[in-house]
Amino acid sequence: MTANDWICGTYVSTRQGELVDATLEHVWLTLASVGLALLIALPLALAARRWRSARGPTLGLTTVLYTVPSLAMFALLLPLFGLSASVVVAGLVLYSLTVLVRNILTGLESVPEEARDAARGAGYGPGRLLFEIELPLALPSLLAGVRIATVTAVSLATIGAIVGYGGLGNLIYDGMESYFKAQVLTASALCVLLAVVADLALLWLQWALTPWARQGRRRRLFARTRRPATASADARAAGRL
Repeated sequence: MTANDWICGTYVSTRQGELVDATLEHVWLTLASVGLALLIALPLALAARRWRSARGPTLGLTTVLYTVPSLAMFALLLPLFGLSASVVVAGLVLYSLTVLVRNILTGLESVPEEARDAARGAGYGPGRLLFEIELPLALPSLLAGVRIATVTAVSLATIGAIVGYGGLGNLIYDGMESYFKAQVLTASALCVLLAVVADLALLWLQWALTPWARQGRRRRLFARTRRPATASADARAAGRL
């Protein structure tokens, strides 16, 4: 490569191994952080719903964590984890909690009380009620939160390059330091593509796991389109009278 061009096929063909490794590291950072955040967010949301006194502190703390700048967050975590991937994962987990806790809580509170009463009447205990009734009905809100958290993690993971664990961010930062145009553009494009693919995959998963939500939307759409037709028919009937 003699010319320092933004678009360079030679760079992509000769650095495939480097690009694949960086992409896989980026995917691993994102999956690990969102998965851990989900495991932490669920009990926090359940506690906030169960005890009203815990609701304010839980939502307030997660909101405050989200306002901390990413560079400052990673720097604050360095004494705990050192220069390791754990710094990046921990930071992304803390950022993901804000969205996940709120969405899980919103989803659980949107479950109709009639569904809970019917389940209790059928002999469902608290655990069975949660996992077989409440969480499935809360899936649309929960998965919407997972989508936002995942796309955010893909974006913020690039900042992990400051500790050497940024996935595609490592290539972006190295390319910017040496003004290697092809590396900066290729790594940035892969990062954007990764975010789009993750969002579309989770959107499809949400569509596949919540068929009742699609049916509800179709019923509402049918009701909206039927009302004008019914009203015009009534008007014509009244005119004939």
